[in-house]
Amino acid sequence: MATVGFVGLGNMGNVLACNLAQSGHTVVAHDALGPERAPAGVTHVATVADVACRADVVVLSLPDGAASEQVVSEILAAADRCTTHVVDTSTIGVEAARRLGEVLGAAGVAYVDAPVSGGVAGARARTLTVMYAGADDACAHVGPVLAGLSDCRFRVGDRPGLAQAMKLANNFLSATALAATSEAVAFGLAEGLDMATMLEVLNASSGQSTATRDKFPNHVLTGRYASGFTNALMTKDVQLYLRAVEAGGGPAAIGAVTAALWERFTTAEPGADFTRIYPFVERPTEDECR
Repeated sequence: MATVGFVGLGNMGNVLACNLAQSGHTVVAHDALGPERAPAGVTHVATVADVACRADVVVLSLPDGAASEQVVSEILAAADRCTTHVVDTSTIGVEAARRLGEVLGAAGVAYVDAPVSGGVAGARARTLTVMYAGADDACAHVGPVLAGLSDCRFRVGDRPGLAQAMKLANNFLSATALAATSEAVAFGLAEGLDMATMLEVLNASSGQSTATRDKFPNHVLTGRYASGFTNALMTKDVQLYLRAVEAGGGPAAIGAVTAALWERFTTAEPGADFTRIYPFVERPTEDECR
């Protein structure tokens, strides 16, 4: 397998880089917090430029669009750069993906927009959904790299930004379902129902969702609250969704309510696991009770 570059070894990036190595790729990676973040089988290098000089395809797993833009600028500035393709698994928004595609394309580097969904557990199990968009030849070129990331992949379009639109729609639904389930479960418990019983019934009924099937059984009911995804990241994703909808003139009534709730949660408990929205919703502030 060819050498693959990787930038960003956080909760998700660490597992994805490990998946690539276990799939037979030689992986060189960089993370701003140092080599201790590199998983077994992955070689850490000192700079982004070092990655760009050694890898044809570079995968990004970064927290936001600003980080992706900074790394892309470092890739393009690298002397003796051999990178010809960038695969961005970060959630950065529609406009940022389009902009990066244009910047990279002007420098002769193909860009594949490829955000992921399914959490760290999904990445470890290789059930993580990779939704990707890009030109035909670019997607074909990075196909073995995408296959190394996960067994579940969907091409959703032929240009950057379309995969971001798909990811933002997905995360908006996920955020809304988790918030709504939190309210429903809080209501049931206040009436005397048992949470485990509620989840069993909901998962056999029309109210089921990933919140009732995964987030509540594995993180809320158990008290673990350890999904590996923070409220700040979910808030960022929902706000990106809302801005994209408003820019296109689409309906945003539910989006506005969902975004406001997640922003309040993040302000009250910065850096908390996003599944902790349940106790936040369960204990409303005095202003919200009025």
